[in-house]
Amino acid sequence: MNLKYTFYFIFIFTLCISCKKETVKNTSEVVKTSIKYAKGFDIVNENGNRYLVLKKVFQNGTNSYKYLLSDKSNFQNNTLKVPVEKLVITSTTHVPMVELLEKEKTIVGFPNTKYISSERTRALVDSGAITELGSEQSMNTEILIDLEPELVIGFSLHPNNKLYNNIKKLGIPVVFNGEWLEETPLGRAEWIKFFGALLGKEKKADSIFSVIEKNYLEAKKIAQSTEQKPKVLSGSMFKDTWYVPAGESFMAKFMSDANLNYIWKDTQGTGSLQLSFESVLDKAQFADFWLGCGLSETREQLISSNRHYDKFDAFNNKKIYTIASKKGPTGGLIYFELAPTRPDLVLKDMIKITNPEALPDYDLFFFKSME
Repeated sequence: MNLKYTFYFIFIFTLCISCKKETVKNTSEVVKTSIKYAKGFDIVNENGNRYLVLKKVFQNGTNSYKYLLSDKSNFQNNTLKVPVEKLVITSTTHVPMVELLEKEKTIVGFPNTKYISSERTRALVDSGAITELGSEQSMNTEILIDLEPELVIGFSLHPNNKLYNNIKKLGIPVVFNGEWLEETPLGRAEWIKFFGALLGKEKKADSIFSVIEKNYLEAKKIAQSTEQKPKVLSGSMFKDTWYVPAGESFMAKFMSDANLNYIWKDTQGTGSLQLSFESVLDKAQFADFWLGCGLSETREQLISSNRHYDKFDAFNNKKIYTIASKKGPTGGLIYFELAPTRPDLVLKDMIKITNPEALPDYDLFFFKSME
C-alpha cells in the first residue's frame, strides 16, 4: 500500500538529503509572497534573488532548507534550475497540483502508478510517458537514472532516509514536500504554490489557490450561519483501536468550519486519538452522523468488520458517509489523491450532508451515503 495511503487510511494519520541549513534574514530586502496558510514553506525575494524556503517537511523537524531558484542547476550549493522540465513525484497528492498547473507532461516517473486516478495523468501512465518506479520506499534507482529527472519531489517521516540519500549520491536533486504535515485544510492546498515556483507557474498557482480559498471561505460562512449543529462521529476501528481525529487536527478543522459538533473537538493534538471501542461508544452512541469510516463501502462491509457497530444510532439510521466508493480506473481512491488540493469540496460535502438546505444546488463530490 502506498505510504501516503497509510497516512490517510486511518483518516487522520498523519526523503532524505543533507542540505545547507539557513534562515531567511528579517530585513527590508526580504519580501514574502502571498503564503497565507501553509506553515511548511515560503517563497521569498532576497537581494534580487528568488528562494524556495522549506520550514517543515519532516515530522518533528526543526531545520529549514533554502533553495535558490535559478536558470542554472547546482544542487550542491542548493541551487535549483527552474522551470523543471523532467520531474519525478512520489505521492498521489502531488498529482492534482501539477495537473492543475497544466504541467503533468513534466512527470516522467512515479512509484506505484496504479494508485494514480486522475484521468489526464492516468492516460500518461497508460501510454508509457510516466514510468513505473516500484515502491516509494524502494524505488528502482537504475530506472530512475535512465529517466534523467531534473528533480525528485519526495516525502519522508524523518531526514535520515536511506533511499533519498542514495538518490542524492547519484547526482539527482531531491526536494521534500511537506503538505501532509499541514494542520489546516487551506494550508495543505496552498502547497500548489510550491509546485508553481518549481514549474514556472507561480501566477497560475496563485490564481488557482485564490479560487479554492474563496470557495472554502464562502462555504464556511454559509455553514457558520446555520442554526443546526449536528453531533458527529469520525474514524473507525483498526485492529483493536479506534482512531479518531484529535481536536487540533485538520479533519477537526474541517468539522469546525462546517459548524459541526465534533465529539472530540476539545482534545489536544494534531494527529489522531487512539481509543477503545467502549470509550467511543460511550461518547458517540447517539451521534447524528458518522463521517469517514475507514475503507468500507457498504454497511454490510462495515458490520462484518465489527459486529458491534450496530450499537451506534448513525449506523442504524443510515447516517454514515464514506469516501471509499469513489475510485479511479485502477482502484485508487479519489479522496486520497484530490482532497488535499480541493478542501473546498470536502467542506461543501460535510455541509451538504449535515445541513443540506444550506447548499441546495450542490451534489456530493467525495462522500457517499453508505447503503
